Amino acid sequence: MTRSLEPDPLAVRVVAAFSARGLTLATSESLTGGLIGASLTGVPGASDVYLGGVIGYATGMKAVLSDVPEPVLAAHGAVAEETARAMADGVRRRTGADWAVAVTGVAGPARQEGNPPGTVWLAVSGPGRTSTRRGGFQGDRAAVREATVDAALSLLLGELGAEG
Repeated sequence: MTRSLEPDPLAVRVVAAFSARGLTLATSESLTGGLIGASLTGVPGASDVYLGGVIGYATGMKAVLSDVPEPVLAAHGAVAEETARAMADGVRRRTGADWAVAVTGVAGPARQEGNPPGTVWLAVSGPGRTSTRRGGFQGDRAAVREATVDAALSLLLGELGAEG
């Protein structure tokens, strides 16, 4: 496996947008296993905006690390809009970041909680609001995870009004 050491262009745009606005960011990741954080920290200057993140890969870790209420997990499961929203709100609250992004879903190859591979929920929590988006990504595990990183970074840019 070859890894690019070049900064991800979307992550560069996210870091620049947050830096220009004097804002901070945190992440709560499940299926991406830290890839969003790795993309952000690959950008020079990321330490000015990226506070850090958590990886709650197992369902129970979402409650422990991102403050997802147990009743949310019990009622909706790990792969749900409500869970992604709680992950983003929880990590934002725990870190004191201005904004947070969270992702949870199924990278595959097997279904999880009845959801097929490629089912992903993304959430962005910011001042006074939390937005969510459902992703239905195609391909193998690696492709689903990469698409999720791109979607999360794009969602952040869109929420900041910096998509262009």
